[in-house]
Amino acid sequence: MNVRRHFAAVNLVIFVLLLGLLLFGNIDSFTVSYVVIFILVSLRTMVTPDSENIKKYLIAAYCAIMVLQIYTCAGVVFDEAYRQGVGGGVEHFFRKIFGIALILLPLTISRYICVGKYAKFYLPSVSEAAAISFSELKAGLCAVGGALDTLNQAGRNLSSGNIKAIIDDLPRHDSFRYINNASLTPEYFAEASQSLTDSRIYIVISNTGSAAGEVISVFTRKQYNHASLSFDKDLRTIVSYNGGERVYPPGLNKEMIEFFRKKPGASILVYSLPCSKEQKAAILAKIEEINQEGSAYNMAGLVLKHSYKPNIMFCSQFVYKMLDWAGISYFTKPDGSVCPTDLIELDYYKKLSFEYELRLN
Repeated sequence: MNVRRHFAAVNLVIFVLLLGLLLFGNIDSFTVSYVVIFILVSLRTMVTPDSENIKKYLIAAYCAIMVLQIYTCAGVVFDEAYRQGVGGGVEHFFRKIFGIALILLPLTISRYICVGKYAKFYLPSVSEAAAISFSELKAGLCAVGGALDTLNQAGRNLSSGNIKAIIDDLPRHDSFRYINNASLTPEYFAEASQSLTDSRIYIVISNTGSAAGEVISVFTRKQYNHASLSFDKDLRTIVSYNGGERVYPPGLNKEMIEFFRKKPGASILVYSLPCSKEQKAAILAKIEEINQEGSAYNMAGLVLKHSYKPNIMFCSQFVYKMLDWAGISYFTKPDGSVCPTDLIELDYYKKLSFEYELRLN
């Protein structure tokens, strides 16, 4: 009975959240809900004992549903007429119901494909809801309040503009083949070679305000969500995996500090790690090899934590693998699970030295 009352309390909280969306939800809170549900059902799928192929197909389906949800929300639930103050009333109320039904779609699929074999979920009966203690109800309402606060905060980052920017950029990406070749010039390698006598390599984490970084910050709850490497302290040779700023294809690219200035308060933190000339040369040689073979940004790996090919990486995965390649990594973690802030927070042996902070606005 305690288990049933627990699920009754959880379902009551979910019901209150959905009711809150129906009464007070806007395009940002609906968008946040779609993305959060996508993350939750994807994580749930990854921990089930199904085959890897089934998991990948399911997560791809959830991703397609999320894109459909966001476009439908912007084009139907909160259409142009509503945004201009023309739409509203009863018609819009029913559109919101349709938007909430879309939220339940991936949950329903997950329920019947993944969860049905392991647990039973149901709406509470009247007697079960009445049996919920005051402390359980209070805890549930506190959870609702915390969730709403999180939604409000996340709504600023998961704005329709940021989501649209990411979706519009998706066709440029490919997580299964190399699409970036030779974006680093001979001049770059010549300048990086001049820095090999510097007995330190520089790790840079940044808070740039890019659309992808703002969305990632909702789930990592970290301010800094991009990582780079530099062979020199002045960051003339800064390099990482990124979107290419629509100049180069997504993958391994040289970076420019000017591109980091995407929002008020953007900043970067620069740390240094001791290394020999031979170790820096090994990293530079590996980067040159990747530059010649080709690369791509590991967009799918942000969720799947896996690379289809060796040179398909995301930013912090790249930084960690280069340090590990040279034998100077200072913590152990699967490279597909390394977040930018891990590079700083997991420095348990105090190998890093803080160099400076650069505020860009």
